[in-house]
Amino acid sequence: MKSIFSIDPLIFVPALLLSVIGIIGIYSTGFNTEIAFYKGMYVKQIYWLIMGLILFFTMMVIPLRFHEIFAYIYYLIAIIMLAGVLWFGTAGGAKAMRWFSIGVFNLQPAEFAKIALVFAIARFLAHYKGKFPSTPGVIVVLALGLIPFGLVVKQPDLGTALVFGVITMFLLYWAGLNSFHLFLFISPTISMIAAFNPIPLAIFIFLLVVSLLIARTDLKVSVGVIIINILFGILTPVLWNKLHDYQKLRILTFLDPGRDPRGAGYQIIQSKIAIGAGGLFGKGIGMGTQTKLAYLPTQHTDFIFSVIGEEFGFLGAVIIILLFTILLIRGITIAAKTRKGFLGLVAGGFVAIIAFQVLVNIGMTVGLMPVTGLPLPFVSYGGTSMIAFWVIVGILTAINRDWRSY
Repeated sequence: MKSIFSIDPLIFVPALLLSVIGIIGIYSTGFNTEIAFYKGMYVKQIYWLIMGLILFFTMMVIPLRFHEIFAYIYYLIAIIMLAGVLWFGTAGGAKAMRWFSIGVFNLQPAEFAKIALVFAIARFLAHYKGKFPSTPGVIVVLALGLIPFGLVVKQPDLGTALVFGVITMFLLYWAGLNSFHLFLFISPTISMIAAFNPIPLAIFIFLLVVSLLIARTDLKVSVGVIIINILFGILTPVLWNKLHDYQKLRILTFLDPGRDPRGAGYQIIQSKIAIGAGGLFGKGIGMGTQTKLAYLPTQHTDFIFSVIGEEFGFLGAVIIILLFTILLIRGITIAAKTRKGFLGLVAGGFVAIIAFQVLVNIGMTVGLMPVTGLPLPFVSYGGTSMIAFWVIVGILTAINRDWRSY
């Protein structure tokens, strides 16, 4: 019989090393600089790591059945908090209402809402009475994901909102929705991207029609999918005008960072310079020019990977990616062996969260993804993010330990 504190080193060690590397990176942003803003941040991050570790062990003690029983309660509390932050939250950059200020701690409800959404969808799918996938079941799952997605977009925080979309789509696939049907759900997003030019949009709609015919999809479903895609294509200009100016700039700058090198493109350009300047072994802690002189904006949060790339070089960047790879492979293994039922869906959802945020955060630092503001799990500065990800690995560890006896 395994101890309740039986720790899987392939989960715990990578998460701990990533957290420590993040603290070192945050320390270096305040080292040898006159900017008071960065001073002492690493101390706070150490406190949050300690809190995260306490919650990690707490999650290992709490029976997994408890999470299944209270999954909808978690979800309801998360929705109330996401709605409440719009009225009672603390405004940040671009007037974003994302945090509750609790003394010296800023609580970001969206981080815990990700976990709550995974539990809620997993609970619904695990107890769904009909044969899945079915239209009613898919609609309920989409509704569960759409509510937090909409509330987070309203904050506004488009990057975090995308995580809720990824959770929803991945869990539908993990529960049995085939790849073609998943593509049909994602197709309106492709239509929106193609809609900036009528020729790509027309080509995509044509290919969509051909795909539906080849798959012999039901006529009503086919007509509905085509109409929805055409509507999304037509409405894209309207939705574009609804975006905040900084959100438009992030998208345009992603496509062409050089269009505004002193404005929206500045972050990406400086990030690439920082990573490139690190060479093979880096410049050393606190010795990075981009970091020390604060040329790199939000270096402690969004662009912490760039700091590590400059000061620890290519080797440091590879170590970060390798640690995430070990953690994700272990998470996928756990999700695969417990695939059927509540635990498998929860494990899969948690892996999807980590994988998506790693992909987007590292991708944006090298110019492969638009700047979204998603933190790098365990590494970026931020108390709520650190605590939430340690909760996730705590539950993954408990699943790996108890899945046979669940």
